[in-house]
Amino acid sequence: MKEVWKDPICGMKGDRNISATKEGKIYYFCSEHCKEEFLNSNKKTKKKKQKEIETDLRGAEKLEVGIKGMHCASCVLKVENSIKKIPGIYSASVNLAAEKAFVQYDKDNVSIPDIKQAVKEAGYEAVEFDADFEKEKEHEIRQLKTKVIIGGILSAIIFMLSFPEWFFFMPAFFHQNFILLLVLTTPVQFWVGWQFYEGTWKTLKRKTADMNTLIAVGTSAAFFYSAGVALFPSAFTEPAVYFDTAAIIITLILLGRYFEAVAKGRTSEAIKKLIGLQAKTARVLRGNKEIEIPIEEVKTGDIILVKPGEKIPVDGIVAAGHSSVDESMVTGESIPVEKKEKDEVIGATINKSGFLKIKTAKIGKDTVLSQIIKMVEEAQGSKAPIQRLADKISSVFVPVVILIAVGAFGFWYLTGSPFLFAFTVLIAVLIIACPCALGLATPTAIMVGTGKGAENGILIKGGEALETAHKINTIIFDKTGTLTKGKPEVTDIIAFSGSEDDALKYAAIVEKRSEHPLAEAIINEAKKRKIKIQEPKNFKAIEGKGVQAGCNGKLILFGNRKLMKENNISIDNFEKQIQKLENEGKTVMLLSVEKKLYGAIAVADTLKEHSKEAVEALKKKNIEVIMITGDNERVAKAIARQAGIDHVLAEVLPQDKAKEVKKLQEQGKIVAMVGDGINDAPALAQADLGIAIGSGTDIAMETGNIVLIKNDLRDVVKSIELSRYTIKKIRQNLFWAFAYNVAGIPIAAGILYPAIGLLLNPIIAAGAMAFSSVFVVSNSLLMKRYK
Repeated sequence: MKEVWKDPICGMKGDRNISATKEGKIYYFCSEHCKEEFLNSNKKTKKKKQKEIETDLRGAEKLEVGIKGMHCASCVLKVENSIKKIPGIYSASVNLAAEKAFVQYDKDNVSIPDIKQAVKEAGYEAVEFDADFEKEKEHEIRQLKTKVIIGGILSAIIFMLSFPEWFFFMPAFFHQNFILLLVLTTPVQFWVGWQFYEGTWKTLKRKTADMNTLIAVGTSAAFFYSAGVALFPSAFTEPAVYFDTAAIIITLILLGRYFEAVAKGRTSEAIKKLIGLQAKTARVLRGNKEIEIPIEEVKTGDIILVKPGEKIPVDGIVAAGHSSVDESMVTGESIPVEKKEKDEVIGATINKSGFLKIKTAKIGKDTVLSQIIKMVEEAQGSKAPIQRLADKISSVFVPVVILIAVGAFGFWYLTGSPFLFAFTVLIAVLIIACPCALGLATPTAIMVGTGKGAENGILIKGGEALETAHKINTIIFDKTGTLTKGKPEVTDIIAFSGSEDDALKYAAIVEKRSEHPLAEAIINEAKKRKIKIQEPKNFKAIEGKGVQAGCNGKLILFGNRKLMKENNISIDNFEKQIQKLENEGKTVMLLSVEKKLYGAIAVADTLKEHSKEAVEALKKKNIEVIMITGDNERVAKAIARQAGIDHVLAEVLPQDKAKEVKKLQEQGKIVAMVGDGINDAPALAQADLGIAIGSGTDIAMETGNIVLIKNDLRDVVKSIELSRYTIKKIRQNLFWAFAYNVAGIPIAAGILYPAIGLLLNPIIAAGAMAFSSVFVVSNSLLMKRYK
C-alpha cells in the first residue's frame, strides 16, 4: 500500500493517528472532520476553504517563535518544510520580514523542543520571541553597521589602489601592489563577509543551496583567483586581480542588508505602538487605601481609580463616575465616547474629563488590547496565497542559477573568450541572482497593511483575508445589530386625543412594569423627554395582545389590534395612518384610555448612522449588496429601502444563513458576510470573507477573517480599499523582484555582449541586487502614508 501524508481534503500535513484507506492507498488527515468529508465524497477533494479548517483547528496549540539566520525566500521554505515534516503539525508559516515562525500543532504528539530541533536541522536557530530576542536583533544591526563602515573604508582604499590611473594622488609604491591588496581584502572577505560562509556551510551540510551560497561562491572565486595571481604572478599569462570586485560586492550586499534590517524594523512599528499603549501601573483601592501597583499585580474584581487625563489601565466596568473617554488608540475613532455607570471601558484608552472608579473585568492576555496585539502579530506572520508563487520559484531558483552561471562560464570560455571574461560572467550571474527581494515582496506589504488596519480599528487576521477582500463582488449584511442598531427605538407618536407627550406618558405608565422588549423603548423615550412616569395600579400582561393598568382611576390599554377589538374599541378611522407606519417596517402599538382610542406609538429597530453611506460606497465599487434577516419580508424590505439595498433575503433562520451564502458561491460569486460575530458565525465561516462587527469581544475576535472594532459599517469599505491598496503594493514588489531577476541574469550571462558589447560588471550586479531588496521594503513602507 502507498502511504500519502498530505491531507487530500485541505492539503495540510496529515496525522498518523487519523487515517483511512481508499483505492489501495492509506491517507492521513489533519482532523476527523477532513477524514469524514473524504470518506463521504465520491471523489478526492483537493481543496477546502481555509476558514473551515481553522474552525476545526481551534483546539490546536499555537506557537510563535523567532528564527535566526534567514536571508531569503529559500530560507523561509526550508524552515517551513522542516517543521511540516513533523507528524502532528497542522500548519507552519514563516515570515522573513518579521523573522518569526507561526506553528499550529497537536500538543499531544508534538512538543516545542521538537519544533526547535526541526528548525535547527534546517540550518537555523529557533529562539523565544521576547525582549531578549529584540535586543539581540538590535545588537546584530549595530554589528552589521560596524562591518559595513569598516568594509566600506577598506573597499574604497582597495578600489583606489586597483585603479591608480584614476587616482593620481596615490604614491607610486601602491600602484598595482597585489600583496598589499591581498592583505587589505582578506579581512573584508573573511570577517566582514563571514556570515556568507557560515550560511553556505549550513546549506552544504543539508545538500542544498541559498543566496549565501551564490555570494560566497562568487566572491571566493574572485578572491582566491586574485590571491593566486598575487602570490604566484609568474604562473599566469594575464596577471589581473579582482580584489576590488570581491571586497565591494561583500560591502554592497551587507549595506543592502543593513538598510533592509532597519526598514524591516519599521514594518512592525504598529505592534510596537500597540505594546507601548499598555499601562505600566494602576491605582487600586485596597480597603480604604489608594495604592499604586504594577499592572501585572492587578486582579479581576479590583477597583481601579482613574483621574482626568490618565490612561485607563484595564478592561472593566464603570462602578462610579461619569466621563468622556478617548478610545482612538484602540478603535481609531477620534470622537471621545461618553461613559457612565455600568458602561464598559477598554484598557489603554484615555480618561478625558471626569473621575472614574472601574471594576476590573479582564487582565493580562484577556484584555482587548492584548487580543488585538496577538491578532496583528499572527496576521503579520501569515502568508498570502500570492506569496506561494514566489516560494515555489525560490525553491528551485538557486540551483538553477548556479547551473546558468557555470553554463555561461563554460560557453564563453569554450567559444574562445579569454578566461578573465568568462570568469567575470560567472561572478556577475551568481551575484545578481540572489532572491532576497522575492522573499520580502509579500510579507513586508502584509505587515504594513495589517498594521495600518489595526491603527484604524480594522483587525485583519491574515494575509489570505487581506488578499481575498479585494476580490469580493458580493456582500451580505445581517440586519439586526449590523445594519441596524439592534435596539428598538420610538420612531413615531400619533395622538388621536391630547398631545404626543400625554400619549407617551400613558404608554410609559402602563409599560413601567412590563418585561416586553419594546417596553424599554417606550420608557427610554419618556425619560428622554423628561416625562414623569407614575406607578401603575393593577398591572396585567395579556399574552400575545398587550398590557393594561390603572392610573388616577383611569383604565389604560396598550397593545395590538386584538386587544382593541376585545375591548370593543374602534380603530377604523385611523386604520390608514396605522397601516402606513406598518408598511415602513415599524411595530405599531395602540393606546386607549377609558375605552377610547387615545393614540398610537410606532417602534422600530433603526438604521445605524452610517449604514446608508457604506452601502452607497460599496455600490459605487460595483459590489452587489444583499441584506439577510430572520424578520418578516415587510419589515426587511422597509429597512432595506432605507439603507438603499435592492436584494433582500428575509425570514432566514440563523442555521440557514450559511446555506444562502453557499447558494451565491455556487453562482460563481465571491461573497463577504458581515455580521455581529455571534449568531452569524455559520454564515461568517461559509463566506469567502467573514467580517465581524463588534466592540472587540472574545466571540467577535474568534469569528470572521476581519474584525471591525468600531460599530461603523464604513470600515467595511475601508477594509476593501486597504486590501486593494496592499495587493497593488505586493504586485509592484513581485513585479520588481521577478523583472529584476528575469532581466538581470541574461545580461549578466553576456547575452547582449555580441550585439552591443554590454557586459554587467559584478560590482554593478551586487549594487543592483542590494538595491532590489531595499526598494521592495521601501515600497511597502510607503503604505504608511496611505489615508
